[in-house]
Amino acid sequence: MPSTSASSDLPAPAETPAEAGLLDALQHQVAVFARRAEQTRLGGVGQARNSMDRAAYLLLNRLDLEGPMGVKALAGGMGIDSSTVTRQVAPLVDSGLVKRTSHPEDGRAVVLALSPRGLARLEEVRSSRRELMARVTDGWAEQERESFTALLTRFNVSLSELMAAGAEAGSDPASGAGPAS
Repeated sequence: MPSTSASSDLPAPAETPAEAGLLDALQHQVAVFARRAEQTRLGGVGQARNSMDRAAYLLLNRLDLEGPMGVKALAGGMGIDSSTVTRQVAPLVDSGLVKRTSHPEDGRAVVLALSPRGLARLEEVRSSRRELMARVTDGWAEQERESFTALLTRFNVSLSELMAAGAEAGSDPASGAGPAS
């Protein structure tokens, strides 16, 4: 009978030295990328460089792309819990980048929306980050940029799905272990 734990969904460990070497190189490059991203915070260039932390950028970006929503929906879409979103949104509300409004259909519920000031700030940071990406990939063909973006997106989606499957099963999918005790 097949196992239903999240670890059974993980691929078998690499069986050949070539596969193991490739996966070692991949994990090393991901680690280097994470360190470089933290060092630069992928903050862009110019005056907007490092002027918005990752959590704020991701929250503002989601509100811009998907429109006003409640804390629960925002948390679910980002794969984090509601208390984390509440904590991360508070300074954005205090600084006027996000506004709390009444739900249009249920006035008792609160939704978060990007304020005009928040949109302007987000656009400033996006522009700076686009310039950084242009500099980093200067000399790359457009097809290389597209391929890298597609592969990085696929990697992030796979990682997100793996982590979500582990959370649902009560295990740490990254460890390959079964449900947590």
